[in-house]
Order: sequence, then structure tokens, then C-alpha cells
Amino acid sequence: MATVKVTDDSFKTDVIDATKPVLLDFWAEWCGPCKQMGPGLEELSEDMGDEITVAKLNIDDNPDTPGKFHVRGIPTLMIFKEGQVVATKVGAMTKTKLSEWVKEHA
Repeated sequence: MATVKVTDDSFKTDVIDATKPVLLDFWAEWCGPCKQMGPGLEELSEDMGDEITVAKLNIDDNPDTPGKFHVRGIPTLMIFKEGQVVATKVGAMTKTKLSEWVKEHA
């Protein structure tokens, strides 16, 4: 299962109304640490796709949602459960650390 591309328009459907937890990555094309995390997020999506949806929102193309959630730096990762943010991390993480964090909160 690949990561899901989320937009401002699809955010409510893809994240808030999701039936399982969502790990949302706020990222941008120009962000080096964001690009470093890309492969790990794809692997996490493959490994944990039955338990959690891994999604990405490009902050340059979709400025409304990051503003609503006070995203100040990227990468910012948020875990949503039942439409609510249950955990937030700012900054790059290894796939191992990311997996541990997701298992702790999802």
C-alpha cells in the first residue's frame, strides 16, 4: 500500500473521516529532511498498511491545512485517530524510530 496524497480539499475525507489511524506527513519538495524520510514512509506504509494509513500533504500546494494545525517547521508528522491529533513530531526520523512512535500512538 503506497502513501496517500492528501490535499486541502481531500483532508476531511482522507484524514478526519478515516476509519483507521492516519500518519500525516507535512512536507515540501525543497525540504531535504522530508525527502530523506520519503522511502521510510513508503516502507512503513507497506509494513503497517493494515493498521494505519500513511499520508503526505505538500505544504506548498496546500497551505490551508498546515495553518489550521499550526505547522511551523517541516517535516511535521501527526497521528490522527477518530479525527483528532493524538501525537505530533517535528523533524526527520529514521524508519525504526518512526515505526516505534507510530506503534506507541496508533
